[in-house]
Amino acid sequence: MVQELVIAIVAAVSAGALYTAAAAKVVKQYERGVVLRLGRLRNDVRGPGFTMVLPGIERLRKVNMQIVTMPVPAQDGITRDNVTVRVDAVIYFKVVDAASAVIQVEDYRFAVSQMAQTSLRSIIGKSDLDDLLSNREKLNQGLELMIDSPAVGWGVQIDRVEIKDVSLPETMKRSMARQAEADRERRARVINADAELQASKKLAEAAKEMSSQPAALQLRLLQTVVAVAAEKNSTLVLPFPVELLRFLERAQQPVQQQPVQQQPVQQQPVQQQPVQQQVALPQTGQPQRPAPGQRAAQGQRAAQAQPRPGPRPPQTSSGASAPTPSPPPVPAPPNAVPARPSRPKPLARH
Repeated sequence: MVQELVIAIVAAVSAGALYTAAAAKVVKQYERGVVLRLGRLRNDVRGPGFTMVLPGIERLRKVNMQIVTMPVPAQDGITRDNVTVRVDAVIYFKVVDAASAVIQVEDYRFAVSQMAQTSLRSIIGKSDLDDLLSNREKLNQGLELMIDSPAVGWGVQIDRVEIKDVSLPETMKRSMARQAEADRERRARVINADAELQASKKLAEAAKEMSSQPAALQLRLLQTVVAVAAEKNSTLVLPFPVELLRFLERAQQPVQQQPVQQQPVQQQPVQQQPVQQQVALPQTGQPQRPAPGQRAAQGQRAAQAQPRPGPRPPQTSSGASAPTPSPPPVPAPPNAVPARPSRPKPLARH
């Protein structure tokens, strides 16, 4: 009988040990225990340490309270300015209410991941390419707000969301590289022009100072020769003085000659004498009168031979009248037949 009693005690102790092993639970420091008794949530959430549950009646679910780092898969989208991009991000969140994380959502990790992907695609469609590349802080805040709004009911708090990488097409990368190169070249030209302006002002001041002392230009020329000779070159380039070129240019200019006033040559008018035709006399020594037709022809020739009166010559500064050129002689008409002297008729002998 004693043996049966010992066996019963040993069996009870073994059953108690097994029950205790099944009921004993250990909750870590970064975890919280949610107890469900017969499928119903207990109000008390078990803290870290040793705790007991009723095996077969109560069920303990441990919830991690640490900050979770979850990468968001890369999402393809089209920006507001019609540029195809591929954006990936990373999200940081933690559970602040263990009971809601167990009761309100089936798998809070999967729910947060899907919400982050949809919110990222929505942000891509609402933003420009320049905002994705340079204004990421504002986009991160908008993305965090979009994910945090539904996650509050799940007992999850979104700590931070960061856009990690933005992938662009190769053509867009080349276009942006050309744009950046053109912008840098523009700034370089502006800086170079500003430097040229400042240098020209300084050179103008130096030239003004050198113009007062001609020897300063020669000294500057010698300094240039010394600077060129210090390069150890076999060829020495000697600058030609500009002043010498200007002197040669002035020497080659033709001397302006004053115009000489030509004095008019005084010409004496030539008076043409009328041609006198002599009439052959008869042998008797008495003059013979010309015929009527012959007298008319002689009178016409004499009228043509006489000079016509011209305009009055202009008076010069000395008071003497300037000579006027005589008119050219009027030629005889081609059809005119020179008159021949008529022979004297013989006297009738009585």
